[in-house]
Amino acid sequence: MATLYLIRHGQASFGAADYDKLSPLGERQAGVLGGYLRDHGISIDAAYCGELSRQKRTAEIALGAQAQDVPLTVDPRFDEVRNDEHLEHLLPALMEEDAALKALVERGLTTSRDYQKALRAVFTHWVSPECDVPQIQSWDEYSAGVAAALEAVTAAHGSGSTVAVFTSGGTIATAVAFMLGLPGSHAYAFYEPLLNASITKAFYSKGKISLSSFNEHAFLDVLGRRGEESLLTYR
Repeated sequence: MATLYLIRHGQASFGAADYDKLSPLGERQAGVLGGYLRDHGISIDAAYCGELSRQKRTAEIALGAQAQDVPLTVDPRFDEVRNDEHLEHLLPALMEEDAALKALVERGLTTSRDYQKALRAVFTHWVSPECDVPQIQSWDEYSAGVAAALEAVTAAHGSGSTVAVFTSGGTIATAVAFMLGLPGSHAYAFYEPLLNASITKAFYSKGKISLSSFNEHAFLDVLGRRGEESLLTYR
């Protein structure tokens, strides 16, 4: 039996010119995450991340707390769902069908809550059979890539291994749906509740991977309270 940790990156810089960068709070979350793994005897043998800066930086900070050097492999299949692409190509048509969504978008999507509502609309459409837009990566292609990446990681690290994948919310949601044998229509239910720097744990053996826990973040709450700081964020 081996262990796989799927770890969401720390808070990115929502609303900034460069979103794909950890905010100061995101850097702090990654540091607390690394300390938690170290202090609880979770020794990482190998780590992976996507190509996004927020994923790499979270990995670098968290792995820096390990007692030994941990090799970090970059695999673009662990990149986030292409939300900007979806908003550009799917949102206009959805707005024409949904007056409330149109009003929301016309307000500017300047708040995290409004952005999340728009994201829910495009993600739900993207995974549906009705979505046939050649300008974007399809759900089938994306989800197959995530599944193949998981299979490659688990094949490369055998019994007794502990592997961490530093990735994003949409990727973790897709991976969880895959582990549970659920179709894409169920994936968003795992996407929205994921907190930054949370941990999703799975066990694997002989080609089988099983979900153990999802979106663990109590350590962020407890350690944050001890330091009189709030470490819980969704975006």
